[in-house]
Amino acid sequence: MTKAIAFSREEIAAITAKLRTYFRDELDVELRDLPAEMLIDFLGREIGPFFYNRGLYDAQAVVAKKAEDIAEAIAGLERADPN
Repeated sequence: MTKAIAFSREEIAAITAKLRTYFRDELDVELRDLPAEMLIDFLGREIGPFFYNRGLYDAQAVVAKKAEDIAEAIAGLERADPN
């Protein structure tokens, strides 16, 4: 079983503020703290894994490219057979 992503109180407050601003400016809806926190929980649980996995795939691609670069650099250090 995977561990749920947990945010600090400061992170929750920052995310809540962003959600409240978005809802107010874009949807003309005043979102209170509790519904905003419930929305954060829902998004994290139901949608968050898609973003998390995309981040993992992107990180894996970077690591694979770096590993390829290292392998090429090591191959470039090979010395020619003296015979």
